[in-house]
Amino acid sequence: MVISTDLSAQILRLYQAERWRPGTIARQLHVHRDTVRRVLAHAGIAPPAMVLRPSRVDPFRPFIVQTLTKFPTLTAARLFDMVHERGYRGSPDHFRHLVATMRPRPAAEAYLRLRTLAGEQAQVDWGHFGHLQIGRARRPLMAFVMVLSYSRRIFLRFFLNARMDSFLRGHVEAFTAFGGCARVLLYDNLKSAVLERLGEAVRFNPELLKFATHHLFEPRPVAVARGNEKGRVERAIRYVRESFFAAREFADLADLNAQARLWCEGPASDRRWPEDGALSVRQAFEVERASLMALPVQDYPLGERVAVQVGKTPYVRFDLNDYSVPHAHVRRTLAVLADETRVRVFDGAAEIAHHARSYDAGTQIEDAAHVDALVQHKRHARGHRGVDRVARAVPAASKLLAQAAERGENLGSITAALLRLLDRYGAAALQAAVECALAQGVPHPNAVRLALERAREEQGLPPPTALHLSEDVVRRDAPVRSHALANYDRIARVDAGEQP
Repeated sequence: MVISTDLSAQILRLYQAERWRPGTIARQLHVHRDTVRRVLAHAGIAPPAMVLRPSRVDPFRPFIVQTLTKFPTLTAARLFDMVHERGYRGSPDHFRHLVATMRPRPAAEAYLRLRTLAGEQAQVDWGHFGHLQIGRARRPLMAFVMVLSYSRRIFLRFFLNARMDSFLRGHVEAFTAFGGCARVLLYDNLKSAVLERLGEAVRFNPELLKFATHHLFEPRPVAVARGNEKGRVERAIRYVRESFFAAREFADLADLNAQARLWCEGPASDRRWPEDGALSVRQAFEVERASLMALPVQDYPLGERVAVQVGKTPYVRFDLNDYSVPHAHVRRTLAVLADETRVRVFDGAAEIAHHARSYDAGTQIEDAAHVDALVQHKRHARGHRGVDRVARAVPAASKLLAQAAERGENLGSITAALLRLLDRYGAAALQAAVECALAQGVPHPNAVRLALERAREEQGLPPPTALHLSEDVVRRDAPVRSHALANYDRIARVDAGEQP
């Protein structure tokens, strides 16, 4: 706390002239007693030493110090129980404060300033920057940050997840922005880089190892509880929060990334270089650029690949949404290859569908061709079922449909008309009428209908009426199995008084 010259003079006057104690001065001037002591110390005046009053814990101090030296992390509650069994009768709260003053403190560790050669090392990490609401989905906003250790040049890219495909895409875009790759990339113990660690033994993510082999860099994890080893990227993330993201307005993820790119190339590169205040980060990066490794000629294949099971509806579920596929691929296992903008569906090596990626939740993304093909397939299936029924009941109908097809007639409407006539007149009458229409050379339902009407008039029968029964009536009209008549004979003999 910085105090004015007038307040310092008043503190000195009250202490030396009026003989006020430091505590009295602090209460009356509304300042902290440490402030009063600091003013007196600067003036070369030593306040009187405080006389410690006897305490109930004094006889137990050697035991407490000895126990804490042997067990530094022992809780105050357990230590209180131990001294209470040995005769201490003070309160637990006061004892906790006393133990805090006696607990041994670890010695402060000094660190060497880590210096790296140009192009030798880069540091990588994720930063969490809240969430974005996209439709019904609440997506995490993750910042991929890579910092060149020598020049402190920052690459910043935002994603809507922290999965492996986004992690590798951030690497590729950072390498492209830098114009090269550092020889060593330093990671924290995040799952995208390190799957398992036991002491010095590290099991890297195999996808990261494959990516590192392609770009010829060495992935290296920092030691456990050694955040200072990747302090450059930690400070860079804090710098991003305070200097870029704070109070930042953006329309969507693309707009945010466009602003981040301009910020990295502008203010972040124009800041002072920590190693030499006379240079900027941009000037240091120009020196480091020549020392970066060249990028490989062939691009690394990026994208998330997952196996999906297609149910009875022609859709695959990926990242909270459903994407349509051709109906011929239902009840199968397919592969989805997705990047930031597209979702592609493969059956083996053949691509069967592709869609624009959606970051909403519970949405159906459909290709109109897939839906239309399914509708046509259903219509044809219904037509085939009708043709099969007519052909089984009326064999001559197959020949009629064949001749109608040669004349370019609509087989669907002809089949529907024949089914209606079949339900009204029966199979035998319809067979005779179809044969009559074929004999006249008119393969059309109208000719069949006229033949049926002539036959009905010749027989003097009334016009048939279609009878539509409800489902309840149909269920009640179930066949009943008759019982053996011998049972009724036995009942009759019993009623007549005879022995069965």
